[in-house]
Amino acid sequence: MLVEEIMNKNVITLSPDSTIMEALQYIHDDQIRHFPIVDKNNCVVGIVSDRDVRDVSPSIFDVASSNENLNKKISTIMSTPAITVHPLDFVEEIARVFYEKGFSSLPVVEYDKLVGLITDKDMLSTLIQLTGTHVQSSHIEVKVPHKPGILPEVASVFGKRKINIVSLLVYPYKNDPNHKILVFRVQTMNPTPIIKDLRDAGYELMWPNSIQGPKL
Repeated sequence: MLVEEIMNKNVITLSPDSTIMEALQYIHDDQIRHFPIVDKNNCVVGIVSDRDVRDVSPSIFDVASSNENLNKKISTIMSTPAITVHPLDFVEEIARVFYEKGFSSLPVVEYDKLVGLITDKDMLSTLIQLTGTHVQSSHIEVKVPHKPGILPEVASVFGKRKINIVSLLVYPYKNDPNHKILVFRVQTMNPTPIIKDLRDAGYELMWPNSIQGPKL
């Protein structure tokens, strides 16, 4: 999946000369959480979050400094330079950037111009879709040897029962390089028959695992 498929294209931006009050108004009125800061050519020069704005907003008890602080330019609190991504970057790779850097949003830039914004909420929504948890399905985890051809071999068990696989993930098995965990979400509310088929075929199920089958 590409960034351009999930990014927000209608992005509220501010210029470096915009005031903190303008950003605060957007936060209150439109629940905006992220503001790319762009110059007159729509090039990203920084980024500001709602947390940045609230951190410098005066207390309601500090009336004297209220106008002074809120009338400061947004450039005084923006993070710069802003790390950006490209519309054709893979979402899976960008997820690593969010995780490692702790970002809550990333501007999407093409030909040096802002074309969108991707947020941590977008990433979470995408993860839900990729894992198939947004549809009614059953969860099955199978421990398999890490060898060529094992995936179609296991999938054929589902095929024999004409069960639709909603999603498939592959995880490492602890610190064992010789095994993997295949995580299937299948479109059936009664997985009992396919679970029996998998065990009869000799596969070890990690979930559900109430009845232990033979190990490969």
